Amino acid sequence: MCLAVPGEIQERKGNIAVVDFGGAEREVKLDLLEDASEGDYVLVHVGYAIQVISQPEAEKMLESWKEVTEARTKATT
Repeated sequence: MCLAVPGEIQERKGNIAVVDFGGAEREVKLDLLEDASEGDYVLVHVGYAIQVISQPEAEKMLESWKEVTEARTKATT
């Protein structure tokens, strides 16, 4: 199974961006997305931004991730 995680581009330096994943920032390669810029939401898979998505779509995905992590936390306590 492959997963892509949504995040917001905070800063772009050439083909590298600093992306915020809900408080955790990571460097991500933008080789596949020439037009991505600061403030855009992107889907990231294995360190590469693979698609620009809308803010509402990103927020919906992030809410789903939150539900999964909360359910997992409840199941282990």
